[in-house]
Amino acid sequence: MLAFTALGALLAALVHGPGGAVTGRPVAAPASSTPATAEPGSTTGEPASTTAAAPPPDPCAVKAASLPLRLRLAQTLMVGVDPSGTADAEGLVRGEQVGGIFVGGDDTTLLSGGLAAVRAAAAVPLTVAVDDEGGRVQRVDALDGSIPSARRMAETMTPEQVRALARDRSAALRARGVTMDLAPVVDVDGGPDRTVIGDRSFSADPAVAATYARAFAEGLREAGTTPVLKHFPGHGNTSGDSHQGAVSAPPLDALRGSDLAPYRDIGRYGRVVVMLGHIDVPGLTGGRPATLSPEAYALLRGEFGFTGPAMTDDLGAMRAVTDLVDLPEAVRQALAAGADIALWSSGGRAGEVLDHLETSVAAGTLPVARVDEAARRVLAMKDAC
Repeated sequence: MLAFTALGALLAALVHGPGGAVTGRPVAAPASSTPATAEPGSTTGEPASTTAAAPPPDPCAVKAASLPLRLRLAQTLMVGVDPSGTADAEGLVRGEQVGGIFVGGDDTTLLSGGLAAVRAAAAVPLTVAVDDEGGRVQRVDALDGSIPSARRMAETMTPEQVRALARDRSAALRARGVTMDLAPVVDVDGGPDRTVIGDRSFSADPAVAATYARAFAEGLREAGTTPVLKHFPGHGNTSGDSHQGAVSAPPLDALRGSDLAPYRDIGRYGRVVVMLGHIDVPGLTGGRPATLSPEAYALLRGEFGFTGPAMTDDLGAMRAVTDLVDLPEAVRQALAAGADIALWSSGGRAGEVLDHLETSVAAGTLPVARVDEAARRVLAMKDAC
């Protein structure tokens, strides 16, 4: 592991421009020593080239490749922090340079002015996430007022009103230093016996759920907060609560007509993140949670055409995963399967996880190309390149 002072010096050269500001500019390609081919009609007598010009390099890929491996890996982590003060979060960000922190719990101290110091400790712009859906899942209601559950919104408000509500909430979040909201829920409610989602879903009708989720996502994004659609491939009709143990969804073919329908034409949501749930889908995941299943990420990327960041549900506090595998290996499996952001809300263990990931890259069980791809998507999400 690089000592922080050495890492800081290296990052200053790699990530920052003059005066220490993050430049976000792509690295310039070296000048070619080969003379340019003459255009048709020139008098040089040289034949015109028929080779198409190479596309310009992706600046986010260039930026990701410029980072040391451990920092690339750290950018894929979102770690829960103690909300009662700044010490835990600032120490984590300064020491390990994780890409994101998750602020949960009922204590509002960190959200009441403490995030500026935490964000200042980051060499690469930091994602600060909360879980603020409305209804029974809120994080800033004590500070900025309560908002209705998704179900209540759909029953009593128009999509444009929901968009305005989400825009106002987003502005309040950004004023506190939050950059990501783990909302909206896109799950299709499966009925009164499916209480893990219940009124967190906008509707049992996939078209209504999609319409209202899109409105909420647009409102968040308009005021600068990144929305997270969840929980792909659908938690509304699962057999139980993934916080408590393994859960199964209906078979994949059945999901296509219900739970998966809101993800069709996913580009209509704009720039979003998609969270995968710890859900076993017969015909897709082979008995594994979707968060650890390459087939689930392939479905999201292939059939649904999603090109943005994919993140996991909580890998450290939900028994659908913790009953199977310890946290460092769960993170490795998720990243290797196709996740770009690995979340655990319980906090701690970031150094241990990064050590395991570095060892896995060296052993070939976590391909470096997969790490580069994930880091590129995370940097692009942050507009950090």
